[in-house]
Amino acid sequence: MNIQFSIIVPVYNRPKEVDELLESLTKQTFKDSFEVLIVEDGSKKSSEEIVKNYVSKLNLKYFYKENSGAGASRNYGMEKASGNYFIILDSDVIVPPQYLYEVKKTLQENYTDAFGGPDAAHSSFTTLQKAINYSMTSVLTTGGIRGKKKSVGKFQPRSFNFGLSKTAFEKVKGFSNMKTGEDIDLTFRLITNGFKTQLIDKAFVYHKRKSTLKQFFKQTFSFGTARPILNKKYPKTAKLTYWFPSLFSIGLDIAIIAAFFSYWYLLAFYGVYFLCVFFDSLFQNKNLKVAFLSIITTLTQFYGYGIGFIQSQCSK
Repeated sequence: MNIQFSIIVPVYNRPKEVDELLESLTKQTFKDSFEVLIVEDGSKKSSEEIVKNYVSKLNLKYFYKENSGAGASRNYGMEKASGNYFIILDSDVIVPPQYLYEVKKTLQENYTDAFGGPDAAHSSFTTLQKAINYSMTSVLTTGGIRGKKKSVGKFQPRSFNFGLSKTAFEKVKGFSNMKTGEDIDLTFRLITNGFKTQLIDKAFVYHKRKSTLKQFFKQTFSFGTARPILNKKYPKTAKLTYWFPSLFSIGLDIAIIAAFFSYWYLLAFYGVYFLCVFFDSLFQNKNLKVAFLSIITTLTQFYGYGIGFIQSQCSK
């Protein structure tokens, strides 16, 4: 199969990030041609001037539309694309030079109509961004479901690094109108319609993620609220493990209260866990500050997701 890539990037008020992303795409070692579609989703801070700086370096198309959310903007881009395989990227990623080469190589060896890739922290990222990346990707914090080779079951690509064939897009009609969890929703519809997904572990991107703990909490809270909705929509996909962040957070609260009454053993259990997080992050990042912040970002992630999950579960 002759694969022709169209890279779709929805954008909302992030011209600086678009600049960094497009710059990274100019450095691809990939020899075949590919197009890039920037879909401006009603931004007040336009990326159009940034895009103009790259028209001589990349096959670029720029579209401006009224604000309708990332999912609808991705669908809009795929409808306008001329390729037969779409790659969805968030605007806050940087693509390593070998990315497209690794994607095509893998699809030629083992074709699937959808794929996902991991994310990593670039050396230029802030210590907080590196800590957030650790908490979102570590086996100790998420079980590796967001891009580790040992993930079990059918892989669920995430929208920051998501590949989708034109055939599959036309069949399932792309992303739904869900504001959060729309990528998982799309994966379930793909699988229901007989399409296969895979993790391409070498097709990673550098993902900046949120820049403050408050923003990170709000993001994970949204992830938590989306999961019970997905469980209700696709009951066969529900798992007990989705309750873990909520139970972890409740357990920690109980452990802290128990410590006031001299029952320290529960809190000691959590202390051992966070020591493991600290040393694992230190081993991976080689930075004491990142390792310490990884404890804080892990707590933020568990509480954000856990509270969102319980609130959404109770409101069903």
